[in-house]
Amino acid sequence: MPNIKPDRTSGSIRFASLGDIAPETVIAHMSDARMSVHMPLLDGPWGQDDYHRFMAAKDAYWQRDGLGHWAILVDESYVGWGGFQKEGDDWDFGLVLRPECFGLGLAITRKALNVACNDPRIEYVTFLLPPTRKHLRGLLRLGACFVGKVSHDGEVFLKYRLDTPLPIVR
Repeated sequence: MPNIKPDRTSGSIRFASLGDIAPETVIAHMSDARMSVHMPLLDGPWGQDDYHRFMAAKDAYWQRDGLGHWAILVDESYVGWGGFQKEGDDWDFGLVLRPECFGLGLAITRKALNVACNDPRIEYVTFLLPPTRKHLRGLLRLGACFVGKVSHDGEVFLKYRLDTPLPIVR
């Protein structure tokens, strides 16, 4: 488990291949009971089969779209995973951090949005958030606008959109 304070944003953020992270690390992350609070599609602890299905799906997005989800490292410690996934015409950004690292979300999102802003395929980014997410000030400060409620795999999510005309350097 990384020794990272929730409010720490000055550490070195790096995106790496999810395949570089030990399966047991990802399984433990996704099996943490606190994860299901904000992940309505997560239905309990993970095992090896769940991990392999997850990795196959993430690899397929990289193959299909040339972009996908990364492992996120802060000071070379795994703090979670996230990135971009093509959903219809939208490039959706998702971020799944270890609970003790939730405070790093805005800094990581800014770094990822710089990738989007420098990719000519991505005119805007969407965010699908569960209705349980109440702290949205960071997302709104970035300029994201509420689009509406959408259904995804039988669950309701709040959809936000952010245009990506220029790199975000804040």
